[in-house]
Amino acid sequence: MTRGLSMRTIFGTVTVTIAISVVGMLFAAEANAACSNLQQQQRQSGQGQYEFISTAFVPVWDREGDDEDVSVVGLWKFAFVAKGNTGPMAPSDGTPIDAGYVTWHSDGTELMNSGRPPISGDFCMGVWKQIGPSTFKLNHFAMGWDPTGTVLVGPVNIRETVTVSPGRHSYAGTFTLIQYASDEKTILADVKGTVTATRITVD
Repeated sequence: MTRGLSMRTIFGTVTVTIAISVVGMLFAAEANAACSNLQQQQRQSGQGQYEFISTAFVPVWDREGDDEDVSVVGLWKFAFVAKGNTGPMAPSDGTPIDAGYVTWHSDGTELMNSGRPPISGDFCMGVWKQIGPSTFKLNHFAMGWDPTGTVLVGPVNIRETVTVSPGRHSYAGTFTLIQYASDEKTILADVKGTVTATRITVD
């Protein structure tokens, strides 16, 4: 009788021990899974550095994958209007300078189809980066030709700083347009003004 109780006690002790071990393994597995997920998030969030993101301390445009980073991506209908130019040959405020369509790509490049006559050069390409919340800086170049389309005048450099509206249906900002001579140094024209654009969607 005593021996039987001892055996049951032993088996009971073994059973409890196994149960505790299983529970411990489950907690360990979950802890490992949590650590794995944390490490994965950490690897995704930086260059091998641990990063605990807090919106109170990390600007949104510094975080990879934030929606703010792609708010300018897409197809837009744009317009350039002169403003703030001086000099006898400078266009007066409100003078249309250019209009057309522009695509900002997610890889940081840009392509514009200008309203200029194709024979004088109506495409320009550029690169952009984000410099603030929903605010972007663009640098692009075109090849300027004379009205006959047979003589290359020189490169045209257009720079923009624009801010996308909260609804992401439009943006507005400023531009500068510099027409260089063929030596790429002599400035033949320097125009500045405002740029506005509305988004084009598939709907």
